[in-house]
Amino acid sequence: MKGLELSRQFYLAYGAPMLEEQFSAITSLLAVGLVGSGSECFGYDDELSQDHDFEPGFCLFLPGEDVISSREAFALERAYAKLPKEFMGYKRSPLNPVGGNRHGVLRLSDFLRERLGNGDGCLAPMDWFYLPEQAVAEVTNGCIFRDDAGIFTTLREVLAYMPEDVRLKKLAGNLLLMGQAGQYNYSRCVARGELGAAQLAMAEFVKAALHVLFLLNRRYMPYYKWRFRALRELPLLSTLEQPLTYLLASGNGEAEATQKTAMIEHVCAEIITVLREQHLTAYAGGEMEGHAYAVNDCIQDASIRNLHVLYAVDN
Repeated sequence: MKGLELSRQFYLAYGAPMLEEQFSAITSLLAVGLVGSGSECFGYDDELSQDHDFEPGFCLFLPGEDVISSREAFALERAYAKLPKEFMGYKRSPLNPVGGNRHGVLRLSDFLRERLGNGDGCLAPMDWFYLPEQAVAEVTNGCIFRDDAGIFTTLREVLAYMPEDVRLKKLAGNLLLMGQAGQYNYSRCVARGELGAAQLAMAEFVKAALHVLFLLNRRYMPYYKWRFRALRELPLLSTLEQPLTYLLASGNGEAEATQKTAMIEHVCAEIITVLREQHLTAYAGGEMEGHAYAVNDCIQDASIRNLHVLYAVDN
């Protein structure tokens, strides 16, 4: 049983009747669903995920106190807490009285502020450079079961992906990092016998390549432990999962290093093909640095285009 389906079934069996019977006057003001932290919100949960934070539950997102009072919110919390403690063989966790719950009654503004830095979810172009993509993904993942007012649903649509100039800036920086770490520094570190440094260079190359793949697919890059899992579902270049896994998991002996150097070029060539298909580069060479600057030149906003090419590589 996947966590998202467990949540939906629990809501339909107990949540929806509770709202209609006890809170019909305010139900149309709520957004109900499963959104936020946790592998189940991304659909990445499996049997191993059930050893922590896995339970039947859902989120009730409330508007501000000027719309739904703190007294009404407290009544909702009490009603939610009284829902069955076990469902389909899964037990619910006790609610934390001091906050930090993934399920239950949440002020939408608090949920947004925790992830986006403000309570209304409105982001200026430069704001995107200070937000980890996984934080925005936690606002747009999962599923909304009911949202009569449509406020949260509309916001999720607006935040479905970052502005194009932001994407291009991140893409340019990570392409440059691929070139520096993989095409240049890896082989030099191996030649010097600095095998630890070589592996660090390879880790930087793979990390940057993963980010490039998500950017080319216009998907937010998730938390690091889910990146390879998410890569397998990308429409473009999901076939690079095995080469990137090998680059990270193999050693740096002479034979392996030779094979890894060739594999770096294979990964770069595959990415360059998609860059050209998306009309983001006219650079003819195979060096990622040249393609990085070509992508940067595609940025329309001069204030973003003129930022250092590596400005966005950490996000």
